[in-house]
Amino acid sequence: MSVLTTNYLTPTGREEAWRFTPLKRLRGLHDGQAVESDRSSLSVKSTLPTGVLFTREDLEPLAPSDDVIIERVRGASKTVSHLAIASNYEIAEPIFLSRSKGAIDTAEFSRVRISLGTNARATVIIENTTDTILAEDLEISLAAGADLKFVTLQEFESQSVYTARHHAVIDKDAAFKSITITVGGDVVRILPTVEFIAPGASANLLGVYFATAGQFFEHRIHVDHAVPHAKSNVNYKGALAGQDAHTVWIGDVLIRAAAEGTDTYELNRNLLLSDGARADSVPNLEIETGEIIGAGHASTTGRFDDEQLFYLMSRGISTHDARRLVVRGFFNEIVLEIGDQVVQDRIMDRIDSELEKAAQNV
Repeated sequence: MSVLTTNYLTPTGREEAWRFTPLKRLRGLHDGQAVESDRSSLSVKSTLPTGVLFTREDLEPLAPSDDVIIERVRGASKTVSHLAIASNYEIAEPIFLSRSKGAIDTAEFSRVRISLGTNARATVIIENTTDTILAEDLEISLAAGADLKFVTLQEFESQSVYTARHHAVIDKDAAFKSITITVGGDVVRILPTVEFIAPGASANLLGVYFATAGQFFEHRIHVDHAVPHAKSNVNYKGALAGQDAHTVWIGDVLIRAAAEGTDTYELNRNLLLSDGARADSVPNLEIETGEIIGAGHASTTGRFDDEQLFYLMSRGISTHDARRLVVRGFFNEIVLEIGDQVVQDRIMDRIDSELEKAAQNV
């Protein structure tokens, strides 16, 4: 183990990309002070079907990242964990990748690749649990006609710090659905990014986050429409309860001059369940061509709907159960997209548990 020392420019918090992030709580991931471990905690949860391989491979050069932590990951990582689905294979059951127990006195720097060959189809679910300090560069590559549902579950314990880039490169007529669930950890900062490289592709980025007292969750999305006739949709929902619960959602969509026929929309909704919580929401559109099908964005932040609560309570439901039902209803649209009943129930139970703890601390 060693302290990771590099010459990367350390963020100060004045930069746009870092202005919300509590740098002092990143456990040295951003400034080179984190003690690097040799952990490689990601593994396959069960036997892989025919057409799927999970290997650890030597690294190859990548274009520089504009995120200092991702550059540190690339400097520290010696191998990449690669899940590959071969061309023309349709995998019926979800492929689960899970984390072994981590640590909070050292940091893991992880590189992961998920690749689907031509016309391959699969669902991949990554389960992040336990207490850990983890920085991750996760790359997703979809060949022509491929279809991937990618589910990432942040179910960390209370001391965890997780910072990651989830970058998808999508080829001709490929379809990518990403579902990001963040319900645990001290600080979680995820950069879901999409790069279209050929026409006819689509990306559907969905997310749920629930922050309670003292937690900081940041999701900073960027979709790059660089080619014609691609489609993207972004829909993230967040709820906050407790003193100093803080969430940040940034949605950036760039439609370049060559990207005629683009169709895109981004939406972020936040539900404040108590005083002392803060939700920052910043949707952005940059459009360099007028020849598009549609482009729009919306963002809302509000408190409980008193009419909903009154309706439920007037039918004999307690205040506590009424709040729980409203929160479940708020998240249900996106959680159901996971498509795995066991996982869906577990996520909803975790949200119920966090809501219960938040109510006890009010």
